[in-house]
Amino acid sequence: MDHGKAAIFWQQLWHSLRDADTPLPVIHFCGEQTLSSAYPVSELAATSIALATQAAATLVTNPHPVDVDVRLAARWFQHSLRPLNRQRPSLWDPFAGDYATADGWIRLHTNALHHRQAMESVLGQQSDRQALAETVRSWQKQTLEQAIVAAGGCAAEMRSLNAWRQHAQGQSVAREALIARSLQAQAPPPRWQLPPARPLLGVRVLDLTRIIAGPVATRFLAGLGAEVLRIDAPEWDEPALAEEVTLGKRCARLDLKSAAGRQQFESLLGAADVLVHGYRADALEKLGYSSERLQQLSPGLIDVSLNAWGWSGPWRNRRGFDSLVQMACGIAEAGRQWKNSEQPEPLPVQALDHATGYLMAAAVLEGMRQRQATQCGFSARLSLARTAWLLSDNPATDHPATALVAQPADESDIIEYSAWGIGYRLRAPVWLHGTPLIWSRPPAPLGSSRAQWLHKRN
Repeated sequence: MDHGKAAIFWQQLWHSLRDADTPLPVIHFCGEQTLSSAYPVSELAATSIALATQAAATLVTNPHPVDVDVRLAARWFQHSLRPLNRQRPSLWDPFAGDYATADGWIRLHTNALHHRQAMESVLGQQSDRQALAETVRSWQKQTLEQAIVAAGGCAAEMRSLNAWRQHAQGQSVAREALIARSLQAQAPPPRWQLPPARPLLGVRVLDLTRIIAGPVATRFLAGLGAEVLRIDAPEWDEPALAEEVTLGKRCARLDLKSAAGRQQFESLLGAADVLVHGYRADALEKLGYSSERLQQLSPGLIDVSLNAWGWSGPWRNRRGFDSLVQMACGIAEAGRQWKNSEQPEPLPVQALDHATGYLMAAAVLEGMRQRQATQCGFSARLSLARTAWLLSDNPATDHPATALVAQPADESDIIEYSAWGIGYRLRAPVWLHGTPLIWSRPPAPLGSSRAQWLHKRN
């Protein structure tokens, strides 16, 4: 572990959440095994999880220091569950991945059916990956990226870090805060109990997020006792990761484009304490749910949102995912040079997603603290591209890395049972005395619950 890089990350993350004059809490790190990468990914994993945990400690005034296992934190950025009676599902569509073009490399993201169809509208339906690769090779990378995006698909050419920093979107992202925080209108004081052993007991979190960052955030909140209700569109599915990220949650479906779905959503929102969403910059606003409208429907709401490419600039409404951001912003190119490879070399895990997810959870908890102190609503905005900027500003040093090896003690000794079957979940990578991470519900398939809150309030 590079303790110097961890210290840099910790200072930057803490002061993105709290004002610069707020004393820096002491965090205890253990474990030296780290992921091999051009960037200090394990250190980012440990400090982002530490930030969310320290935000919980601050909310309930728990005076104990936060302890983080760096190796376990990195493993949570890989997989947290080991199935016993089945194989892990494939994370990628057969056509998703990196392809050589006439002048470089491009990544195609085709996991969702409509994204694959958008790609095929440009490149045609191909019999297999090799045939697609031959077709892609005849294109210029920038032309193909623009064509697929214009068709409603997802693609990103591989750029260098310098090219990204000269790009209009890269320059826009550089001007944004890592966690852009703001207070909203005043509201009646909340009636949260905030018991240290279960800080979010009775707190309602409405989850409008998809793979991966937002679901990681709400999974962490569920581990602190929140009632998390995830809402998906009728047709949406995440077969590869649902078992990973729905731990502790209930999952329902609503059509926000229908009158009945909107009415039910507004009823749920009016009784919610927290809204976490991952729509593109103006998507909710186009549905009639601006920040002001959300606060009207739920006075004092803690509103935390995620966008892939940032909240300003020409790409603010472009579809994006972790792997695409890594390609566009120079991380995959830096990995290629670091590994002396001919092809893109992304991070060993989708670290932008996972780290941003824990930063989102930290923002929710900080919002609750400010709500208690000021009786004002709270909003925060984060993006994968801004987290990428933080990481690319801190390349790995010559600090020697040791192999990240799984150990039997990494896993809980309790078998987890869900609708998918049985498996073992990793132990929590962080420890705060008196405030453990405990998930009271197994993971749940999307759409398996009703769109309603479980417990009535007095």
